[in-house]
Formats: sequence, C-alpha cells, structure tokens
Amino acid sequence: MTHMQHHFPIPKYPNIIMQHTLKAFVFLVFLLSSTLIYGQRSTTSSPYSRFGLGEIRGDLLPQTRAMGGIATGVRYLSGYGNINVGNPASYSALGLTTVDVGVFGNVTQLSRSQLSENSYNFALSHINFGIPLGRPGGISFGIMPFSDVGFSYAIPGSIDTTDIRTVYAGAGGATKAYLGYGVQLNKNFSVGANVSYLFGTLNNIRSIEFPNDVGGLNVRIDSSQYIKGFSFDYGAQYFQPLGNNLSLTIGYTGTAGNPLNTTASRVVTRTPTSVKDDFENLPVDSIDTYEGQKQQISMPMKHSVGFSFAKGNHWMIGGDFNYAKWSDFRIGGDNPGLTDSYGFSVGGQITPDITSVNYLGVVDYRLGFKYNKSYINIANQDIKQMALTVGFGFPLPSLFGTSFYKINFSTEFGQMGTLSNNLVRERYINFNLGFTLNERWFRRNRYD
Repeated sequence: MTHMQHHFPIPKYPNIIMQHTLKAFVFLVFLLSSTLIYGQRSTTSSPYSRFGLGEIRGDLLPQTRAMGGIATGVRYLSGYGNINVGNPASYSALGLTTVDVGVFGNVTQLSRSQLSENSYNFALSHINFGIPLGRPGGISFGIMPFSDVGFSYAIPGSIDTTDIRTVYAGAGGATKAYLGYGVQLNKNFSVGANVSYLFGTLNNIRSIEFPNDVGGLNVRIDSSQYIKGFSFDYGAQYFQPLGNNLSLTIGYTGTAGNPLNTTASRVVTRTPTSVKDDFENLPVDSIDTYEGQKQQISMPMKHSVGFSFAKGNHWMIGGDFNYAKWSDFRIGGDNPGLTDSYGFSVGGQITPDITSVNYLGVVDYRLGFKYNKSYINIANQDIKQMALTVGFGFPLPSLFGTSFYKINFSTEFGQMGTLSNNLVRERYINFNLGFTLNERWFRRNRYD
C-alpha cells in the first residue's frame, strides 16, 4: 500500500493558506504566553541538570521518542501526517495540515551509596503545527522544551574539625520557539531549515553551611541567567523506492552553533545557623551583588546522520548517530569543562494492517533503544545514559472523512550515571502523550 500522503490534495489557494496560518499563529502566541508563565516550573529532578544549560530534551515528539529517538532519516510514518522537527527536510512530505500537542511526565529514582529518593514531574511538552504547501514543500512552527534544570542535593565535608555542608539547588530551563521550511528539490531529495528562538531562565543556588556551629554564618550564592537568542538547524533527506513497496530514506541534520545572549545576576548573602531546622534564617548582610551583567554563551555545533527502511504503511526500522562538540561550550568566555557528546538510537514500528476492521490491527506498535555519552565528566568519569523505549499509536474515528486523529504514547525506561566513585545513579521512567490532528484545511467550498 502506498503512503497516505501521496493521495492528499495539493493546496492551491494562497489566501486560504494565509488565513489558516494566521489563526494557528495567533493560537500559538496564546500558548507561548502560557508557556512563559509555566516555564518557571522544573520538569526534572536530575542532579546532572546542573551542568551546561540543563537536561537537553531534543526535538522529538512521542512518535519518534517511542522508537529510541530516531528522527534524522524518518520521512513518513504509518500513513498519518507527522511533524518531524528533528529533520526539517521532512516538512516537504506533509500531505495534510497537522497539529500535535502533548504532555510530559516522569518518575525518577536517585541513588547514592545506600540512600535513595523518588520524585515526580509533569508538564505541557509541545505544541506544533505543520502545513503543506504543495509541490514547493511545507512549513512547521511551534513551541517545545529545549532544556530543563531541576536539582537539589547536599555534600557533607569538613574544614579542620568543623563540619560543613555544601548545598546545590537549581530550577528553570529554556524553551524553543521555531519556524521551519522544507522543500523537495526533485523526486528523491529534499532540504529544510529551522530558525529557532531560545529563551528561558536558569536559577542556581550554592550554599556553604555550618550545621553544627550555632551562630556561625552560612554563605549563600543566588545566581540567575536569562538566556535568549537564535539557533539555526538544517537538514537533508534522500529517499529512494526499492520496489515491492519498500523504500529507503537517508538523512542528515546539523546545528550551526550560534551564540546566545545572557543577562546574569548574583547575590551573595550570609545567614546565621539556627538550632531549629525549620527556623527561617534571614540574611544579616550581603557580601556581593550584581545585576544585568551581559554575557554570551557559545553553543556547540551538532551533527546527526540516520536512515529508515520501510515497507509501505506496514513497518519501518531505522537508526541515528549523533555527535555534538560541547567542548566548545563557553559562558562569558569561561570554560565549564564539558566534553564532546555522542550517541546512537535504533528503533522501529509495525502496523499489522492499516486497512483492518480489527482495531488492534491498525494500532502502531513501537520499540527502540538509545545510548548517549553525555557532555558531563566527573572525576575523569564520563556520565552515560541508556534507555529502552516502548510506545503505541492509537487512531481515533475521523470526522466526515476529512479529519484524522491519533493518540501517540511513549514510555522511556532509562538510567544515567553510576554508583561507582560515589556518584549518583539516576533511574527514570519518562512518559510522553501526544494528540495528533490531520485536517484538510485547503478545500474550495462548493457553495458560498
């Protein structure tokens, strides 16, 4: 069976396109204002989000997260229109106007030595639009999380015979608003690009406390960085029919590594130690303070190559390999010591029979695995991440044969870090739930 996208009508009415695009953009602006208010909530509890810009989320929707995160070589997915932000060259494959909105949740267990603790988070994850432009290609725009910061932990120590405790805490993150365009240059090749605006606030607290020295002065450093700036992603896809309804897609994506601007502030205060843990200690003085310091953040260049091999709307398998030069990351010229990251993802999906009257036959079943050597190195030990992913795509009844709906669900069972060398092992379950709408917006009415 050929892809559903090949049968969708090509929009021919620019004024209708502009009207619907404007409506979608107004709706997106409304959601953006909500995101700005909501964006202060942390959606991670990982101590490793202290480094860099936090925990990088990636440009993935539940459909591709469930397959280990493969995206670079993914062009079509089980007949329905899907937005693949991971490679903007795929926008030219859009056959229907597509809206995708979703939520994110996780359960995290942190372990160190013999101690463990659990945490839970939940948040709006994404809102994306994809609009076909006929033979020239397609566009996509939306809002997605770029990174999350959320951690709180203490490290005991001593100075001579005095016990001390160093407390680290942080919250916030960065959001990505993007606009992209993909164009098919010939029957086998397409290119595309995303222009993104990154914004958000990263809040960090570091406190040196004297828990057993009543009257001693604890030193607390409150710092924040408001980041903003543009990012540029580009991609290409080569796709080739192989006969017998088989097809191969090979993709590449890159990020240019544009610098971001940041406005930093910091307040250093001293507070007395109390014999009561719940006693609210007010600062007795300020040691240092500054506000509005302008800096630049040097972002890394990133590269990804991938492929997918598919048989019509029946099954697909694929893989991605990615590399990012995080050793070039700088904040105001300072080198935080990040290392280059690399990783791979493999996964796929199967739809038993997209034409079946048996509902279980039209459900998408997805499975994947991913490995990542992160940009974090502690005590000469790389922090690595591995995860198994599982997911489903549940189609819903269409309205009047012109709208198509699907609920996509993905679960990621992963681990980051290790118990070796007194480090923290993070085990987590991430949940992503998305609602996909395919709609034929661009049709001429028979009667006015």
